[in-house]
Amino acid sequence: MPSLHVLVVDDEPALRQILTDAVNKAGHSVDQARGAAEAAAKLALGEFDVVLCDIKMPDGNGIELLRRSRAAGIETPFIMVTGFASLETAVAALRAGASDYITKPVHREEVVHRLSQINALRGLRDENKALRKVVRDNAPKFYRFTSPSMLEVERLVGKVAPAECTVLVTGESGTGKGVVARLIHEQSARSGGPFLQVNCSAIPEHLLESEFFGHTKGAFTGADAARKGLFQQADGGTLFLDEIGELPLHMQTKLLHMVEDKEVRPVGSEQVRRVDTRIIAATNADLPYCVRQGRFREDLYFRLSMFQIQLPPLRERQADMAGLIRFLLGNLRALGCASRPKELDPLAEEALFAHRWPGNVRELENAITRACILAEDNQITISDLPAAVVRSASPQAFVDVVPGPDGLLRDQLRKVERQFLLRAIEEAGGDRRVAAQRLGIALSSLYRKLEESPPDASNGPDRARLMGS
Repeated sequence: MPSLHVLVVDDEPALRQILTDAVNKAGHSVDQARGAAEAAAKLALGEFDVVLCDIKMPDGNGIELLRRSRAAGIETPFIMVTGFASLETAVAALRAGASDYITKPVHREEVVHRLSQINALRGLRDENKALRKVVRDNAPKFYRFTSPSMLEVERLVGKVAPAECTVLVTGESGTGKGVVARLIHEQSARSGGPFLQVNCSAIPEHLLESEFFGHTKGAFTGADAARKGLFQQADGGTLFLDEIGELPLHMQTKLLHMVEDKEVRPVGSEQVRRVDTRIIAATNADLPYCVRQGRFREDLYFRLSMFQIQLPPLRERQADMAGLIRFLLGNLRALGCASRPKELDPLAEEALFAHRWPGNVRELENAITRACILAEDNQITISDLPAAVVRSASPQAFVDVVPGPDGLLRDQLRKVERQFLLRAIEEAGGDRRVAAQRLGIALSSLYRKLEESPPDASNGPDRARLMGS
């Protein structure tokens, strides 16, 4: 379970130390305040998860401190500690917003138990958020690959997931590095914790430290409230750092310290907080080359690449194509992007298999999404695919299929499709039903496709006769 950062507020040094020792032994980090005024100043920074607060202090009342904190928008849970136990005091503390109430003399076991309850409640809130997200996203997340290279990737994921080491995932853009990172998280003991993904190249350089490590209220201009950094947000879970090669050198140094020490210090704070966050990094860059060029720290590279997984490009795993296309089509239906199942006609399927996919799975997903939006009559034709994919089909047939004076791209694609269909009818001896069966489409679809584009004079009278005209 993630650790807490606790503020102990008491004017008695001995009791402060007792509470501090109890919190530390429970695995949480702790800070102290000697009275209400000092506690108010520290609470304003917004760094704490729980406050253990005495009620009667020389410079103020703990319940009044709680009321002022709530009025200032500070929602940190308070556990009140007092030697003056009474029903009235308990009721006043709870009405003011206290989460719990314990009496002196304080026992370590009781403190640990109350903090565990607070931590469990916080975990339930996070879990509810995660469950709501799962309900919203009911699409299947992962495709079970069949190619040997991806089966090896799955084997490596299964081996490293239970471990606590950092992982470096490499491969071309769009190969699915984020999917692999999530698989590692889902198969690890941290699967019940958060999984956060951040693109290192998308954060402005002047905000990197604040985003990664958080900041206190007033730490810099515009810091109107305290904010937890990504490492704290992912405490007890996994932080996926995509495009790690784009991280500036000064942040690489800070990241190295965090990976080694498991500690972070928010901007504007003097307090160091321990975090239990697993790091998975990814890049499409050649990090060893970046190290030689002085653009990436060698010690950080060795820390991150303790266990490395290389993803092959889509063009090298043709065995996955058919299943991956079906998976993507099913995913789009689940997300509401395709109201009906979409079938691929043979020409469209040929184009998808022939394309080199420089953008890998991401490019394939975009092409399938586009085709589903454009497709009519429950079937994806070659005219529904992007031009770059179309040109990858039969080179002789499609090399010249580009927009020109004779019509729009879609019209020219329909002409090419018509020629393909007429050739199939000719090879079937003029039997349109047999031609449709060989093409894997319905007879009505064959008639519709032939009607969608007018006969071309270049087809000749014999082709027109096959049409029955």
